[in-house]
Amino acid sequence: MSDSSEPPSGGVPLSISPGERTVLDLLRGATSRLNEEEVVEKLGLPADHVRGSLQRLRSKGLALLEEEHTTVWRLTPRGSAMLSEGLPERRLFALLRSRSSIGPEALRAEGFSEEEGSAAIGVLRRRALLAPGVPLRLREAPPPPEGPFPEEVALKGISDGASTVEPAAAESLVRRGLVRTESRSRKRWAASEEGRRLVLEPAGVEPIGALTGGLLATGVWKERPFRPYDVRAPPPFLTGARENPYLAWLEEFEEILVGLGFSEAEGPLLETEFWNNDVLFMPQDHPARSIHDALTVEGVVGRPPSAELLARVAAVHEGRALPGEPEPIGPGWGAGYDPEVARRPVLRSQTTAVSARFLAARPKAPFRMYSIDRNLRREEVDSRHHVEFRQSEGIVGEDGMTVRHLVGLFRELAEAIGIRELKIRPSYFPFTEPSIEGYVRHPRLGWMEVFPGGLFRPEVLRPLRVEVPVLAWGIGITRLAMVALGYNDIRELFADDLAVLAGESR
Repeated sequence: MSDSSEPPSGGVPLSISPGERTVLDLLRGATSRLNEEEVVEKLGLPADHVRGSLQRLRSKGLALLEEEHTTVWRLTPRGSAMLSEGLPERRLFALLRSRSSIGPEALRAEGFSEEEGSAAIGVLRRRALLAPGVPLRLREAPPPPEGPFPEEVALKGISDGASTVEPAAAESLVRRGLVRTESRSRKRWAASEEGRRLVLEPAGVEPIGALTGGLLATGVWKERPFRPYDVRAPPPFLTGARENPYLAWLEEFEEILVGLGFSEAEGPLLETEFWNNDVLFMPQDHPARSIHDALTVEGVVGRPPSAELLARVAAVHEGRALPGEPEPIGPGWGAGYDPEVARRPVLRSQTTAVSARFLAARPKAPFRMYSIDRNLRREEVDSRHHVEFRQSEGIVGEDGMTVRHLVGLFRELAEAIGIRELKIRPSYFPFTEPSIEGYVRHPRLGWMEVFPGGLFRPEVLRPLRVEVPVLAWGIGITRLAMVALGYNDIRELFADDLAVLAGESR
């Protein structure tokens, strides 16, 4: 809640327009603050006229505005459907309790879409309810918990209009498109001290703002008051060009990474499925593929990697031993690998593709690499999501690296940009194990995931002939900029309104 007790800028004018006078008269006679709807109802004037008069009175320091912001959770149509059908993780949990195991590829036959299967597997893995590997099966000990999952409690509570829900569970539902947030603002107005002291001209008398020849000839100027000239008002202050605040902040973040010993790498925005997904051990036909809803490109033929690298990646996907090695790294994904899918062109959905290309060049350990670049996904645009966004990719390759080093890096980066509230939780990604997620608090939008990362799996590193542990992350730098710069909507970062870019209208 904010209270503007001082005029934004300049001196206070001593006269006002008839419309502003009518509104100010009402505010001066009120015993408490009035909201805009009350002012409209009492005066019987159009809402736009009242709103304009209130804003002009505020700019002149004659009216005070008190704003109260609240965030309300609402179910999306998909969320309403899940309320009756059950969340995917609940349905998968019940299915695994009735069966000993099930292969990921069989989920479609059980009524799971790719997105639902991916979400269900991810949630159950994060809650340590699934045993490692495939086929999918529940852990034997400790016994699975009874009762609803936190997301189920939050979904039901939001549907019933509960005043409070568990924030982390609600945020998880927002990321999955089952819940949306609505920001509400309640404005209350009152006359300022200057507005109450101001001596108003009698009603119906319009002060003269400029002396003209006609007024001199008719002598009307003798019968009407003049609009006073406020000698306290400063002249307009004009500034020159300034940097885009978002891009300037990205440069500052780059300087932090360079100061920590990282060197920059780049990669193409037009990628192939191989570099965008396959080399990162993202299965070609599996619900996990929907984690990155990439935009495909027609009329372009992708360039395949070297035959040797393609064969090594195909081997880990199919659960075969790498060429020249006696044993496979793991069971793979239980399906054949299609080289034609690997050549399919897509718009890069994650800067982890840059890390893959960097590692494929076989850098000499120890190494530290970063990349801050654009990505595109098929997203529903809202205050937190955009079709285009930037990620800050980073990898550290060195003997002895553990997830504790990654947590330390996340905390150091957050503190370097002035963020003190940071939560770290375990997570699941197909190409890292163990995996974590870091959340920072936005003052209006709540906790947001911005620090996902982990240690690259052997299925990623060994085909690329990397012999040291590699920490990896793909920081949501666009969301992080929202918190650091005080933006409440991701779309503001891409605005072309100069007032928004200058921070004058937020």
